Amino acid sequence: MVKETKFYDILGVSVTATDVEIKKAYRKCALKFHPDKNPSEEAAEKFKEASSAYEILSDSEKREVYDQYGEDGLSGAGGAGGFPGGGFGFGDDIFSQFFGAGGAQRPKGPQRGRDIKHEISASLEELYKGRTAKLALNKQILCKECEGRGGKKGAVKKCTGCNGQGIKFVTRQMGPMIQRFQTECDTCHGTGDIVDPKDRCKSCNGKKIENERKILEVHVEPGMKDGQKIVFKGEADQAPDVIPGDVVFLVSERPHKHFKRDGDDLVYEAEIDLLTAIAGGEFALEHVSGDWLKVAIVPGEVIAPGMRKVIEGKGMPVPKYGGYGNLIVKFTIKFPENHFTTEENLKQLEQILPPRATPTIPKKATVDECVLADFDPAKYNRTRASRGGAHYDSDEEEQGGEGVQCASQ
Repeated sequence: MVKETKFYDILGVSVTATDVEIKKAYRKCALKFHPDKNPSEEAAEKFKEASSAYEILSDSEKREVYDQYGEDGLSGAGGAGGFPGGGFGFGDDIFSQFFGAGGAQRPKGPQRGRDIKHEISASLEELYKGRTAKLALNKQILCKECEGRGGKKGAVKKCTGCNGQGIKFVTRQMGPMIQRFQTECDTCHGTGDIVDPKDRCKSCNGKKIENERKILEVHVEPGMKDGQKIVFKGEADQAPDVIPGDVVFLVSERPHKHFKRDGDDLVYEAEIDLLTAIAGGEFALEHVSGDWLKVAIVPGEVIAPGMRKVIEGKGMPVPKYGGYGNLIVKFTIKFPENHFTTEENLKQLEQILPPRATPTIPKKATVDECVLADFDPAKYNRTRASRGGAHYDSDEEEQGGEGVQCASQ
């Protein structure tokens, strides 16, 4: 007779359940209530209870204490110095603190496997409209023939050398020092199970796993951003007593030749001629949606170089909330070629445009009259190299920089 059955009831097994039955029961609870599978608070509490129950019942010594004394015995209430009979007293706690081993590192049920991460490239047009890609995934799954046991049903036994854990803790004394380390069980080679060669699964040869090729449909939703994740829960590699991880696709946005993205907005650099900038007009652009936009500049609204304007609702789709961001247009002005500046044209411009600004110079200042010349980058770099790559602003240097001619007056 056991004193209480609370932990057995949590896992849904009888008090006479074998280690294999307890392990299977916990795995079933873990898959159902794990926070990654079921994010509710109630599921989180049940997962915590199941993990605690499994931690006790999967350990033969703790299970024996629990069966005899109940939870009080596990907490040390049933006797002096820890568990009744002194089985888990002061010595074990001190050893764990010094060497980081002991009960604190014993397996607490199935661990979660690693996630598999891939990158999915998408153009700005695809992120605007959305796309679906079919990708092949080669992954590891539990053998379907033996259901991940590695052998015939009933023929797989728990390794007595490591108590089914697949690992052993070895203690060695080296002079005054004691070294404790973890190593793979040499009896079961880390599997935790023993199976006779004649009873091994013919499909997986006792490895418990096999490979599978699966096609995943990856949906890039309209408005997704660079670095955003598309997650397939539990689709990563499977292994015995391991909760499968996730397959995660990271969206990678390819650069666009005309548009840049700023959150839910788009930025476009438009080049317009000087006349359109001053007197108004129109320009057109091909949007990432595939449509063409014809944009009017109202006559009398002067557009300066670097000015920004907004076209509302022509940005990227906004996920969840709906609607669209804005299109921000940054202007550059294309000025006329030199042949436009004839004497006649210049006179006409003087009559139309505001008068020139007159430079302000102190009356008694020394004035050098300068004329701008064309800038030659190659010649400028050669001059810099001859000076050791440095700029000189000293009065001792020759008056004027490269491309500027000055005469004293």
